[in-house]
Amino acid sequence: MMKLINFLKNIFRKENTSVSPKAPQNEDIYSEPQEAKPEGIDIVSIWDYLEFNENTQAAHLSSVIRFDEWVSMDEIRRRIWDLFQIDYKNERSLYPYLKTMVDLGLIETSNIGGKRKWRKKDLLIKIEKKKKEKEEIAISQSIES
Repeated sequence: MMKLINFLKNIFRKENTSVSPKAPQNEDIYSEPQEAKPEGIDIVSIWDYLEFNENTQAAHLSSVIRFDEWVSMDEIRRRIWDLFQIDYKNERSLYPYLKTMVDLGLIETSNIGGKRKWRKKDLLIKIEKKKKEKEEIAISQSIES
C-alpha cells in the first residue's frame, strides 16, 4: 500500500516539475522502482526450505493450500482427492495438522460467516550469502568493470 502511495506522489511531483534534458525518454512510469538490495543478501520464501515427509497429511495440506486464496475444508479435501486420489476415513483428521501449522504461523485462518478457511502466509527471510560467495561476487564485479 505504501508503495502505491509513494508511486502516486512521485507521479504528481513529476507532472509539476519541468523535464530535464538528461531525463531518459523511454522511462516507464508504470514500472515500480527497484529497491536497492544490499549485496550478499538473498530474500527467499520459507516455503522453499520446508520439507514434509512424502504422502503425509502435512505434505498434502502444504501442496493444496496456496497463498492467494482462502480455501474451506471441503475444497481442501476435493483438491487432495484430485491430486493424490486419497480420501481420508476420518474427515476430521486434517484439522490437527492445520491447527499446528496455524500455531506455527505458517498458515493463517479466517472464520467469516461460520465457515473456517485457510491460506498460506508468504513468509520471507533474508539469507546472508557465505563469505566465499561474497568474494566471488566482488571478483566478478571487478573483472566486469
